[in-house]
Amino acid sequence: MKSGMSRRAFIKAMGLGIAGGAICHSPMVLSALAAESEPVDVMIIGSGFGGAVAAWRLAEQGIHAVMLERGKRWPVTQSQDTFSTLQNPDGRSAWLSQVALLGDPKPIEKFIGVLELVLGNGVASLAGAGVGGGSLVYAGALYQPPRFLFNNAFGRSVDYHEMDSIYYPRVRSVISQHPIPQMILARPEYAAAKTWWQLGQRAGLTTKLIDMGISWDAVWEELLGARKPSVIAGEFWYGNNSGAKLSLDQNYLKYAEQSGHLDIVTQQNVTSIQEGPHGRYVVVANEIDTNGSVLAQRKYVVKKLFLATGSVGTSKLLVRAKGNNWMPALNSEVGRNWGNNGDFFSRLTDLNTRIQPNRGGTVPIVIEDHYNPISPTSVECYADWSLEGQAGTIASIGMSTPPAKGFFTYDKATDDAVLTWPGNDPQIARVLDAGADTYERIAAAGGRTKQSIRQVKSGHYATPSPVTGSVTAHPLGGAVLDLATDNIGKVKNYNNLYVIDGALVPGHTGCANPALTIAALAERNIERIIRRDFR
Repeated sequence: MKSGMSRRAFIKAMGLGIAGGAICHSPMVLSALAAESEPVDVMIIGSGFGGAVAAWRLAEQGIHAVMLERGKRWPVTQSQDTFSTLQNPDGRSAWLSQVALLGDPKPIEKFIGVLELVLGNGVASLAGAGVGGGSLVYAGALYQPPRFLFNNAFGRSVDYHEMDSIYYPRVRSVISQHPIPQMILARPEYAAAKTWWQLGQRAGLTTKLIDMGISWDAVWEELLGARKPSVIAGEFWYGNNSGAKLSLDQNYLKYAEQSGHLDIVTQQNVTSIQEGPHGRYVVVANEIDTNGSVLAQRKYVVKKLFLATGSVGTSKLLVRAKGNNWMPALNSEVGRNWGNNGDFFSRLTDLNTRIQPNRGGTVPIVIEDHYNPISPTSVECYADWSLEGQAGTIASIGMSTPPAKGFFTYDKATDDAVLTWPGNDPQIARVLDAGADTYERIAAAGGRTKQSIRQVKSGHYATPSPVTGSVTAHPLGGAVLDLATDNIGKVKNYNNLYVIDGALVPGHTGCANPALTIAALAERNIERIIRRDFR
């Protein structure tokens, strides 16, 4: 199935031209184009964890793929100024927004920056943009859930033993991951993380160092002043300037491109997918400049298509295709079974005054409360840049196991797929109750005041945290395995169309950051897809 097409040869074969005008073909012309031109054998939309894994494993087999990425490349420069900082955000920080997404809504120039905020009903989701997708903006946590919580999410659809013995290790072999070294944890910059470890142990809860896709050698150089402070300054939402974060452009995507079997075409914002002639798919994308202006509309005719634009992006493409009757055979499970990974945020205050909450990143320590009587939880400390000057405070993110009751609906008036998250549903609201219970025990272990994630009815907590479960950094679901797709991600009722990202995951990954599970699931699925469909 090797195509061997370069990016330029691919564009030439499709008759597009690199900077031509808009192209609008009728079905008859599309059929002729597909018959007369060299077809695009394999296309991957999106360059995050699922798409990057698929690209590299296809490339290993000599299978050429074209990858469309809506954002730009973000190579870390020698001057270490590639990304915007959290303290001084500019256009590089946000995807086509005119205000900063985090902290105060500071005006910024409109640009194809690295972080997108997607608003829905009852929830806002954060997503990455650029070559590397979510790996550009995630904290670096490669956290494997335990068997019983993994099974809580996937049931019998995925064999945990196989994941544990084959696919989780496979991801780790590509993305070098290590927990924080003790010599770094002992540094004063990491006083908050060290205290978090001590609090978890005093509370009688399982406390662990998280495996991180971080170069700790680079972090050590940050501490010594040889690199710009980035990880140790809590930078991850807008990218990491020191180069310490091992994002996908440094491993999976790098290896696939070096093989000669992957062409990444940037600034291609895919707007729709449609059934095409002869069992192929028509992918419509806007070629954009760096401020989002459309330079041209592109139509790609694709034989095998992988959707890897993240849970929200992939779900929106499929729901919109169904709503417009472009793909009428999509089943009723498309756009359903979405969840926020049980994300919630809180902080502890009045702790040791040496603790600087804005120092010592990114999420090195987790406290597990998996046997919480309300719902299992895990809580991770992280450096919060916005708390600078508030000594004695530790910020944290928690995760739980919510039911996947979120769903997308097609809005004909706006021609968009809209996400709804019923946060007031009792089964979902109990996640916050569980988080409050976990924090109460941790706070008691510290003998200090606690700020809770919510104002509970008893009025026990005087000051709720300003951030709640209404924001998620870990959107999951919308095209779930064994429901919207078969057991390896092929979309039901459609041949050669695959979902290979977090949209496959039913709402949560078992009180764990989902990056490792998404990548491992992609390793599992692409292995089977190649064996079954690429012979």
